[in-house]
Amino acid sequence: MSTAIPRVLLIGYGNPGRLDDGLGPALAEAVEGWGLPHVTVETDYQLTVENSAAVAEHDVVIFADAAVDGLPPFRFRRLSPRAEVSFSSHSLSPAAVLGLAHELFGAATEGYLLGVRGYAFNEFEQSLSEPAKANLGEALRFLERLLREGGFADAAKAFSGSSAEAPAPVNGVVS
Repeated sequence: MSTAIPRVLLIGYGNPGRLDDGLGPALAEAVEGWGLPHVTVETDYQLTVENSAAVAEHDVVIFADAAVDGLPPFRFRRLSPRAEVSFSSHSLSPAAVLGLAHELFGAATEGYLLGVRGYAFNEFEQSLSEPAKANLGEALRFLERLLREGGFADAAKAFSGSSAEAPAPVNGVVS
Protein backbone atom coordinates (compact mmCIF):
# COMPACT_ATOMS: atom_id res chain seq x y z
CA MET A 1 0.00 0.00 0.00
CA SER A 2 1.49 3.36 -0.98
CA THR A 3 0.92 6.62 0.82
CA ALA A 4 0.05 9.67 -1.28
CA ILE A 5 2.71 12.35 -1.33
CA PRO A 6 1.29 15.47 0.31
CA ARG A 7 1.08 18.73 -1.61
CA VAL A 8 3.41 21.07 0.26
CA LEU A 9 3.56 24.86 0.24
CA LEU A 10 6.77 26.43 1.52
CA ILE A 11 6.56 30.15 2.27
CA GLY A 12 9.94 31.74 2.93
CA TYR A 13 9.50 35.23 4.28
CA GLY A 14 11.66 38.06 5.55
CA ASN A 15 13.66 41.01 4.23
CA PRO A 16 16.82 39.96 2.34
CA GLY A 17 18.02 43.57 2.56
CA ARG A 18 18.43 43.26 6.33
CA LEU A 19 21.16 40.63 6.56
CA ASP A 20 20.01 37.45 8.33
CA ASP A 21 16.35 38.49 8.04
CA GLY A 22 16.75 37.08 4.52
CA LEU A 23 17.10 33.48 5.77
CA GLY A 24 13.47 32.59 4.90
CA PRO A 25 13.73 33.79 1.29
CA ALA A 26 17.19 32.20 0.92
CA LEU A 27 15.81 28.86 2.10
CA ALA A 28 12.84 29.17 -0.28
CA GLU A 29 15.13 29.93 -3.23
CA ALA A 30 17.22 26.83 -2.51
CA VAL A 31 14.15 24.59 -2.17
CA GLU A 32 12.71 25.92 -5.42
CA GLY A 33 15.95 24.88 -7.13
CA TRP A 34 15.32 21.25 -6.17
CA GLY A 35 12.33 21.14 -8.54
CA LEU A 36 10.20 18.83 -6.40
CA PRO A 37 6.88 18.39 -8.25
CA HIS A 38 4.76 18.20 -5.07
CA VAL A 39 6.28 21.35 -3.51
CA THR A 40 5.15 24.90 -4.28
CA VAL A 41 7.45 27.69 -3.13
CA GLU A 42 6.51 31.30 -2.38
CA THR A 43 8.65 34.16 -1.08
CA ASP A 44 7.56 37.43 0.49
CA TYR A 45 8.59 40.10 2.98
CA GLN A 46 5.71 39.31 5.34
CA LEU A 47 2.65 37.10 5.63
CA THR A 48 -0.70 38.52 4.54
CA VAL A 49 -4.35 37.49 4.30
CA GLU A 50 -3.80 36.53 0.66
CA ASN A 51 -1.42 33.73 1.72
CA SER A 52 -4.37 31.88 3.28
CA ALA A 53 -5.86 31.05 -0.15
CA ALA A 54 -2.61 29.39 -1.27
CA VAL A 55 -2.31 27.57 2.06
CA ALA A 56 -5.82 26.14 1.60
CA GLU A 57 -4.78 24.48 -1.68
CA HIS A 58 -2.13 22.32 0.01
CA ASP A 59 -1.97 19.45 2.49
CA VAL A 60 1.02 20.90 4.37
CA VAL A 61 2.42 24.41 4.71
CA ILE A 62 5.87 25.24 6.06
CA PHE A 63 6.49 28.84 7.08
CA ALA A 64 10.26 29.52 6.95
CA ASP A 65 11.64 32.57 8.73
CA ALA A 66 14.75 33.83 10.49
CA ALA A 67 14.83 33.32 14.26
CA VAL A 68 16.33 36.02 16.46
CA ASP A 69 17.04 33.77 19.44
CA GLY A 70 17.13 30.15 20.51
CA LEU A 71 19.64 27.44 19.90
CA PRO A 72 21.17 27.01 16.44
CA PRO A 73 20.86 25.76 13.82
CA PHE A 74 17.03 25.84 13.52
CA ARG A 75 13.77 24.88 15.15
CA PHE A 76 10.85 23.02 13.56
CA ARG A 77 7.43 22.87 15.17
CA ARG A 78 3.79 22.26 14.37
CA LEU A 79 1.39 25.20 14.34
CA SER A 80 -2.19 25.32 15.52
CA PRO A 81 -4.57 27.48 13.48
CA ARG A 82 -5.41 30.63 15.41
CA ALA A 83 -7.75 33.55 14.97
CA GLU A 84 -5.99 36.86 15.46
CA VAL A 85 -7.40 40.28 16.04
CA SER A 86 -5.27 42.93 14.39
CA PHE A 87 -5.64 46.53 13.29
CA SER A 88 -4.07 45.60 9.95
CA SER A 89 -4.31 42.71 7.54
CA HIS A 90 -0.90 43.50 6.04
CA SER A 91 1.17 41.38 8.40
CA LEU A 92 -0.06 38.20 10.06
CA SER A 93 1.50 35.42 12.09
CA PRO A 94 1.86 31.96 10.53
CA ALA A 95 -0.80 30.61 12.92
CA ALA A 96 -3.22 33.36 11.82
CA VAL A 97 -2.66 32.62 8.11
CA LEU A 98 -3.28 28.93 8.81
CA GLY A 99 -6.39 29.84 10.83
CA LEU A 100 -7.78 31.90 7.95
CA ALA A 101 -7.19 29.02 5.52
CA HIS A 102 -9.15 26.73 7.82
CA GLU A 103 -11.93 29.23 8.58
CA LEU A 104 -12.45 30.86 5.17
CA PHE A 105 -11.72 27.94 2.86
CA GLY A 106 -12.52 24.89 5.00
CA ALA A 107 -8.92 23.69 4.63
CA ALA A 108 -7.44 20.91 6.73
CA THR A 109 -3.87 21.98 5.96
CA GLU A 110 -1.20 21.03 8.52
CA GLY A 111 1.08 23.93 9.40
CA TYR A 112 4.71 24.01 10.52
CA LEU A 113 7.17 26.74 11.41
CA LEU A 114 10.84 26.43 10.49
CA GLY A 115 12.84 29.12 12.30
CA VAL A 116 16.47 29.30 11.15
CA ARG A 117 18.70 30.97 13.73
CA GLY A 118 20.13 34.29 12.54
CA TYR A 119 22.47 36.73 14.25
CA ALA A 120 22.75 40.01 12.30
CA PHE A 121 19.59 42.06 11.71
CA ASN A 122 20.37 45.71 12.41
CA GLU A 123 22.16 46.76 9.23
CA PHE A 124 20.93 47.20 5.68
CA GLU A 125 22.89 44.84 3.49
CA GLN A 126 21.91 41.96 1.27
CA SER A 127 24.00 39.11 2.66
CA LEU A 128 23.88 36.49 5.37
CA SER A 129 26.32 36.23 8.27
CA GLU A 130 28.64 33.21 8.21
CA PRO A 131 26.96 31.52 11.23
CA ALA A 132 23.53 32.06 9.61
CA LYS A 133 24.78 30.47 6.37
CA ALA A 134 25.91 27.42 8.35
CA ASN A 135 22.49 27.20 10.05
CA LEU A 136 20.78 27.56 6.68
CA GLY A 137 22.81 24.64 5.34
CA GLU A 138 21.70 22.46 8.28
CA ALA A 139 18.07 23.50 7.81
CA LEU A 140 18.23 22.67 4.10
CA ARG A 141 19.65 19.20 4.76
CA PHE A 142 16.83 18.55 7.24
CA LEU A 143 14.17 19.97 4.93
CA GLU A 144 15.29 18.10 1.82
CA ARG A 145 14.96 14.77 3.57
CA LEU A 146 11.62 15.80 5.08
CA LEU A 147 10.19 16.94 1.73
CA ARG A 148 11.34 13.77 -0.02
CA GLU A 149 10.34 11.27 2.69
CA GLY A 150 7.52 12.96 4.64
CA GLY A 151 6.97 12.54 8.35
CA PHE A 152 6.26 16.19 9.16
CA ALA A 153 4.41 15.51 12.43
CA ASP A 154 7.09 13.09 13.62
CA ALA A 155 9.84 15.62 12.86
CA ALA A 156 7.99 18.31 14.83
CA LYS A 157 7.51 15.91 17.75
CA ALA A 158 11.23 15.17 17.79
CA PHE A 159 11.93 18.88 18.23
CA SER A 160 9.26 19.32 20.90
CA GLY A 161 11.06 16.75 23.01
CA SER A 162 14.03 19.10 23.22
CA SER A 163 14.57 21.17 26.34
CA ALA A 164 15.64 24.17 24.23
CA GLU A 165 13.29 27.10 23.92
CA ALA A 166 11.83 27.69 20.47
CA PRO A 167 13.33 30.73 18.75
CA ALA A 168 11.15 33.74 18.14
CA PRO A 169 10.81 34.44 14.41
CA VAL A 170 11.66 37.92 13.23
CA ASN A 171 8.46 38.41 11.20
CA GLY A 172 6.03 35.94 12.73
CA VAL A 173 4.50 35.48 16.12
CA VAL A 174 5.21 32.17 17.79
CA SER A 175 2.08 30.82 19.42
